[in-house]
Amino acid sequence: MVTSGSRSVSDRLSLYAVTAPGLESLTAGELRSLDLTPSGQEPGGVSFEGTLVDLARANLHLRTASRILVRIGAFHARALGELERKAGLLPWRDWLPQDLPLTVRASCRKSRLFHQRAVAERILAALGSSGEIPGGSEPEEDQEVPGQLILVRVFRDECTVSLDSSGALLHRRGYRQATAKAPLRETLAAALLLASGWNPDTPLIDPFTGSGTIPIEAALLARRIAPGLNRDFAFRRWPRWDEQVWRQLTDQAREWARPRAPAAMLGADRDAGAITAARSNAERAGVAGDIEFRCEAVSRLAPPPGTGALVTNPPYGVRVGDARKLRDLYARLGQVVRERLPGWRATLLLPSTPLERATGLRFNELLRTRNGGLAVRVVSSIVDVDPPISLP
Repeated sequence: MVTSGSRSVSDRLSLYAVTAPGLESLTAGELRSLDLTPSGQEPGGVSFEGTLVDLARANLHLRTASRILVRIGAFHARALGELERKAGLLPWRDWLPQDLPLTVRASCRKSRLFHQRAVAERILAALGSSGEIPGGSEPEEDQEVPGQLILVRVFRDECTVSLDSSGALLHRRGYRQATAKAPLRETLAAALLLASGWNPDTPLIDPFTGSGTIPIEAALLARRIAPGLNRDFAFRRWPRWDEQVWRQLTDQAREWARPRAPAAMLGADRDAGAITAARSNAERAGVAGDIEFRCEAVSRLAPPPGTGALVTNPPYGVRVGDARKLRDLYARLGQVVRERLPGWRATLLLPSTPLERATGLRFNELLRTRNGGLAVRVVSSIVDVDPPISLP
């Protein structure tokens, strides 16, 4: 039996926030802050219910999610003919405008239907379309697709059909056009900040700022600027969507934003090109006046008065530099933090224990995720003035 049907704009929908693995609890917390109740978490996403307006709010305000999907139907299918017939019964006209290019991405696990391309082709056939079928099956895959992305998941012969409401992945806020080496995704930068427990009313430092993503995301967070305010979304082309509602949502978001960040923010990097990129990105994000960018090495770090948070993505020696040459850098970072930031919280994104130990700081692991395909850990430490841990 096909579980779907034509719905009004105000009806409840089955929604799903796609995340990088490990960020699910942060996204669930963001949903709760929007008065949206998560109904379940699994590796790579959080399910919740809401209206089309709630879907738009999630796209506009979530900082750690990659996509927002809406499930338009679910049914049992063990053969391609059955799949095509039941897919044809879904309320496509309620969702898709005529002549919109379509892209279908399918994933199949533990099912009679195991050929992903064949499944995608049958979905297009049910729609009478000859759209695109890109390689890969992961919904969070960073791949531009033409028109509307349709996601089909077949697991144990149960087929779930979803529409991507976001379009370009949500980490693409629109401000980062200039990049440094090994740029950090905006969603992961926001996750670092949220996981760190940083109070936006206190100072923030990033001594390895690169293209400025962490302090820019911090400024957006501190000023309560919605991350999706200056970009487009796929749902805005759906026939059921009302652009007047979007104008109301964005007007409300602008009214809620603060005129300036309440505390000092510093982004530093020894690479002059990275600092130039960071300043350009901050200008486009509208937060250049909230962040001081300095071209300097970590050894010259001069924090603002008071206590706050150091949140950073230091070099790993995997894509940038050589891990064998980074031990001294991490040891220097630990020394500077202990000497100049007592009472601060230091949060780092790191791939391995040896570099973490070189700082001499006592870290707690906050979460594990992936950065550019590399397994990484978010670790945090309250800085004290005790003697450093002896290094092996």
